[in-house]
Amino acid sequence: MKLKQLILVFITLALVLSCKTSPFTGKKTFNAYSNEQIFPSSFQQYNQFLAENNVVRGTAEAAEVKRVGDRIAVAAERYMTALGYPNYLDDYQWEYNLIKDDAVNAFCMPGGKIVVFTGLLPVAETEAGLAMVMGHELAHAMANHGAQRMTAAQAQSLGAVAGSVLIGNDPQKQQIFNQAYGLGTTVGGMLPFSRSHENQADEIGTIIAAIAGYDPYAAISLWERMRAASGGQAPPEFLSTHPSADTRIARLKEIAPRAVAEAQKFGVNPTK
Repeated sequence: MKLKQLILVFITLALVLSCKTSPFTGKKTFNAYSNEQIFPSSFQQYNQFLAENNVVRGTAEAAEVKRVGDRIAVAAERYMTALGYPNYLDDYQWEYNLIKDDAVNAFCMPGGKIVVFTGLLPVAETEAGLAMVMGHELAHAMANHGAQRMTAAQAQSLGAVAGSVLIGNDPQKQQIFNQAYGLGTTVGGMLPFSRSHENQADEIGTIIAAIAGYDPYAAISLWERMRAASGGQAPPEFLSTHPSADTRIARLKEIAPRAVAEAQKFGVNPTK
């Protein structure tokens, strides 16, 4: 077998072996990494981040972040058990910290380590608004989006190597390929991939927050405030890692009633 054929076989095999089944959709996801590979370094990086930043402790706002986090984590366990995955979150180590920073942001590391920045709180406005953000970030961790992005980046690199080998040693062709491949796989592959993660995290997170007792319609008003806070300063959606605020709001209007229905299955009426 020729070298070019071997490379194609290797990449195809690598892609096939990198697929796992999502408990949320029942579909194959692109993930070559296990929790055992990802979580230890994630926890270490989280602790380092806390050590290098101003953690807010002993305030009403810090207590609110922990309260919301605890409620959502319990709801996540209930949700996964209902889906037929009672041990899915066993390796997760939930932790929630408020960081003094003006950034209107929050994030969750793989394994359940959440950070909320103080700059987010005025935009979140209410505990339910904060719950929608934290539910979204928690959903990223639950759906293993970090590992999937790492796998996609690895596949993008493998594709570049394969393309270079197949094209040969012509410098002009190599340059044209590298430019076209980089743009094509980013705009046509990596960015839509990232936006799909955001959409999935919106749905899973809103449902879990509703099961925790928070009104899912708060997600709509939250994103209306987020849109206003951004002042319209956002790139076109096709060049962004995130859906536009308008797209997000439209989807959340569809998700909210479904989230209410899901919560009611657990005996929770989140709109009361």
